[in-house]
Amino acid sequence: MEALRAALLDKPEARLDVAALEIASIETPDLDPQPYLAILDHMASAIASSSRPGSSGREFVSAANRYFFENLGFHGNEIDYNDPRNNCLNFVLDRRTGIPIALSLVYIEVARRLGQPVSGIGLPGHFIVEYKDGDFSTYIDPFHSGRLLSVEDCRQLARERTGTDADATALAPVGTRYILVRILNNLRSAYFRSKQFEKMAAVTGLLLEGFPQNADYYKARGFARLRMRQFRGAQTDLEMYLKYAPAAEDRQQVTQQLGAIHRWLGRLN
Repeated sequence: MEALRAALLDKPEARLDVAALEIASIETPDLDPQPYLAILDHMASAIASSSRPGSSGREFVSAANRYFFENLGFHGNEIDYNDPRNNCLNFVLDRRTGIPIALSLVYIEVARRLGQPVSGIGLPGHFIVEYKDGDFSTYIDPFHSGRLLSVEDCRQLARERTGTDADATALAPVGTRYILVRILNNLRSAYFRSKQFEKMAAVTGLLLEGFPQNADYYKARGFARLRMRQFRGAQTDLEMYLKYAPAAEDRQQVTQQLGAIHRWLGRLN
């Protein structure tokens, strides 16, 4: 998890693709990242070979979209959106489907290999990319087959997803750390819904490495550990939750839960 930890600490040398594959190893513990890095390399070479030297930004976007969405058939997974594998770069590359942020990650990483100015855009409830080179700019929605979007299209998309508008901040490019944290939170929610509490605890532990004072992460991991009957770990996490959220609305309930854990551990001694 070296690359991921570097990214969570916002170190400039952190690589998005390598860190994303480290996250995917939670779902696939024996994952070898090299074949998937090679796939991204191959995609970049294929787009480069189909473009003429010195082509414009508009021509690059057209060539990239044609390759990703027509030739390879990448598409958003609307049938099983909450499948944790939709967040995992290896599965996204194998199945050519995923959720918005994972498909955007593929677009970003291939563009990076080609020296093209593509950035992630974290809209409320959705994720897209932006191409911007000074002469040409556009927003691109990889989840919807590379549809090109205007600023108003982006705002409408945010309204459809969340009922709120996308302000200028939401349309600003985001960095590696933001993307990886959003993926980790997606996985945390997906594992909670599917009751995969061991994986949920592992993901939350990674989030805590980047946000060691985040009370909600301690609470989430604490209750996951409770479901796994890891009472000492749950006790520690819930105590940390109350430390960092002393005025929490559920303080009484959590305190009662800690009392129950204490009594249980006492019976084990």
